[in-house]
Amino acid sequence: MGFIMKFKKELIANYSFKDFNNNNVYLSDLFNDKKELLLIHNMGKQCPYCTMWADGFNGVLKHLEDKVSFAVISKDSPKIQKEFYLKRRWKFKMLSAKDNSFMKDMGFENKKGGPLPGVSVFQKNKEGKIFRVAKDEFDIGDNYCIVWHFFDLLPSGSKDWEPKFDYD
Repeated sequence: MGFIMKFKKELIANYSFKDFNNNNVYLSDLFNDKKELLLIHNMGKQCPYCTMWADGFNGVLKHLEDKVSFAVISKDSPKIQKEFYLKRRWKFKMLSAKDNSFMKDMGFENKKGGPLPGVSVFQKNKEGKIFRVAKDEFDIGDNYCIVWHFFDLLPSGSKDWEPKFDYD
């Protein structure tokens, strides 16, 4: 299970990501009119677990965005992201961190350069400076996916169950 790490505000550069049209979108742009941002570090199309988390975020997006800006990033290319995003009918903002060091710099990349799932919380001050104020990792059974908690109520539990991309 993940660990919630709140720490002294850490000043963050204004990283540039790519949207579905290969346009630059800056970290500062993701705040919209809010002072806080939840940014999900997603492993991309390769991961059925990250897909399940994203499906869940999609369902509560309006509730989240009433209070905080919300976006998902992965290292997938914008083209791959767009195809998967449309297929899943997601509604949140999704961006590519394929060509920058953001995932690594935030601690969501393994030693081989592969992505790791989690969330970073950012805050923007009146001067426009961006600070990371908390982070957490995602893992099986964590607090960010309700499915595990329902399965844990079953006599059989969640043992040996794994999410799939489709259930046809």
